[in-house]
Amino acid sequence: MRIGTWNVDNRLMSVKHQEFIRRQNCDVWLLTEVHPDWAENEDTTILHFHAQLSKGVMESNQFWAAVLSVLPIERLDDPHEASAAAKIEGVTYCSTILPWRGVKANSAPWHGSNHSEMTENAISTLLRNLPKGDLVWGGDWNHSLIGKEHAGSMGGRHHVLEAVSQLGLNVPTTDLSHRGNYCQSIDHIGVPVSWKVESAERVDAQGLSDHDAYVVEVVKT
Repeated sequence: MRIGTWNVDNRLMSVKHQEFIRRQNCDVWLLTEVHPDWAENEDTTILHFHAQLSKGVMESNQFWAAVLSVLPIERLDDPHEASAAAKIEGVTYCSTILPWRGVKANSAPWHGSNHSEMTENAISTLLRNLPKGDLVWGGDWNHSLIGKEHAGSMGGRHHVLEAVSQLGLNVPTTDLSHRGNYCQSIDHIGVPVSWKVESAERVDAQGLSDHDAYVVEVVKT
């Protein structure tokens, strides 16, 4: 199966966005910063995908996150205000935004006096609400997992990596680069360590978003 993640930067959906998404042939998308006009049929579908959007919205009213699936979904409560989650064929899929460098301390939905604390608190909430097993977790984590750190903090990275370990995930986007190649990806897809990863790639989305998309092809085992 193919799983994609993409921060769509609160952009209005265009024909080019539709063509881009269809061209990736993904079974599941973990989207972030989704413009409200993307939602159709009382927020239950997007581009004919079954969709679960976060209840929480950002300052510009875009949804924090969304899970899209070609297969029917079981809607789940948001595991954190900046996340959305749904169950598909027994597997929980969660799309998340984590705090970015420069975010104001204790500004909703973040709690903590510095970036590392805000990341730790968000992840603690996620760990309380996400299953350990049969889980795919991704989205805009605002952290590279190796190399230099530009978008988050080294303390925040530590908490992200601890969560990845506790949840039993493999993150095949780790070695991919961010747009501009000045750091490694900050958008990620984590899949169960038991799944076979066939491929992982960054897909150029210039002109459509300030983030590129990332797609992994996996075999569920």
